[in-house]
Amino acid sequence: MPNSLGPRLRWFVAGGIIATGVDIGLYVALRSIAPDTWSVIAAGVLTLVAASLVSYGLHRLMWLRRDPFVRWMHNPGLFVGVAIVAGMADLIILVLIDNGEAAPSVGHLLTAKLGALAVAAVVRATAYRTVLFRVVRAEQNSPSNRPTSEGKPGTDIWLSVVVPAYREADRIAATIETIADELPGAEIVVVDDGSGDETANIAERAGAVVVRLPENKGKGGAVRAGVAEASGRTIAFLDADLAYRPALLNDLVAEVEGGWDVVVGNRKHVSTTTLVQAGRLREIGGRLVNFATHALLLGQYRDTQCGVKAFRADVARLLFRLGKIEGFAFDVELFHLVERYRLSLHEVPVTVVNSDRSTVKLVADTRRLVADLFRIRRFAARGVYDADPSTIDLPPPGTEHQGSAADRY
Repeated sequence: MPNSLGPRLRWFVAGGIIATGVDIGLYVALRSIAPDTWSVIAAGVLTLVAASLVSYGLHRLMWLRRDPFVRWMHNPGLFVGVAIVAGMADLIILVLIDNGEAAPSVGHLLTAKLGALAVAAVVRATAYRTVLFRVVRAEQNSPSNRPTSEGKPGTDIWLSVVVPAYREADRIAATIETIADELPGAEIVVVDDGSGDETANIAERAGAVVVRLPENKGKGGAVRAGVAEASGRTIAFLDADLAYRPALLNDLVAEVEGGWDVVVGNRKHVSTTTLVQAGRLREIGGRLVNFATHALLLGQYRDTQCGVKAFRADVARLLFRLGKIEGFAFDVELFHLVERYRLSLHEVPVTVVNSDRSTVKLVADTRRLVADLFRIRRFAARGVYDADPSTIDLPPPGTEHQGSAADRY
C-alpha cells in the first residue's frame, strides 16, 4: 500500500483546485476589469456555469465510478440540481459582500468570492449527502432476486456458520453443540484466532471445521478466514458467546433465500428484544462508533456492529475478498462495500443476550475502530476496493438488471 495519496485521489483534488481556480479567477477578472459591464449577478452566474462544466468534465474523467460518495457524478440531473441550489447560495453571499461596488479592489472581490464558495460548499455537501442517502437506500431496499446461490462444488450444505474464537477453550464445545442442535445440517466453521490454548483442538473434537490462525488477527481477519473455508449456499457468522441464539439464523437464511444479498441483525430495530442489557460503557462506546460511521457511510445505519449477519455465498466471497480491515471495523467496511457494489441489504430484529464476558477492550478497541474508519475512507479514495468487473462472479439481479453482471458493477 503506497504511503502517499493514490493517483486517482490526486487527480480528484487537482480537479477541484482547477474548477475553484476558474471560479475565482474568472469572477475577479470580470468584476475588476469591466465592473460596469459585469454586474455581481451576471459575473457570478457566468463563473458558476464555467466552473461547474470544468468540475463535471474533469471529475467524470478522473474519479471512481463505483465509490458511493461520487455516484452523483454519473447522474447529470442530480449534479445540475445540486449545482443550482449551491449556486443560488453562492450568488446571495456574493451580492451581500460584493455589494456591486463601481471600482472594487481585488482583495474585496476575493473576500466576497471565497465567502460565497465556503457557504456554497456547505450547501452542496449537505444536499449531496441527503440525496445520496435516498439513492443508496432505494438501491438496497428491494431484494436482488438473483438465481439461487451455490456453495462450493461437490457440496450441498444449506448454511455455513463462521464462529471467530479467541481463547474460548472453556465454552467452545458448548457453543458448537448449541449451534448443531438449533441448526441441524449446518456446517460450523470455528476460526481459532491465535488463541494459544486448546480452543482449536476442542472445537475439532466437537465436530467443527477448524481454521487455525498462527497469530491473533482480530475479528475481521478471523471471519474472513472462515468465509474462505465455508462451503454453504448461505454464509453467516456468530460470536462464540452466543449473544444471539443460533436459531435466529433460520430467519436470516429465509430472507437470503428470498432474494436478499445481505441480511444483518439490528439491535436498534423496533422489534428487537434485549434480554440482558449491555454495560453502560459499552452502550456509550457503541453510540460513539455509530456516530463516527455516519461520516463514512451514506445509509445512516443505526447498528453496523451487530454480531449476526448472513450473506449469499457468492456475495460473502466477494465482500470478504475485497475487504482489508482485520479489526472490529470490518463490519463497517462490509456496509461500505455493499453500498459501493449496489447490493441489496435487509435489516432484521434480533433477540440479544449480552455476555458478561467479552474479549473487547473498550477504550483500546474503540480507538482502533475509529482509526480503521479513516483507513476505509482512504482505501476507498485510493481505489483499493475498485475490483476488476471481470472478477465479480455474481449473477445479475432477477428483475431490475439489463445486461451482464459485470456491466452493473
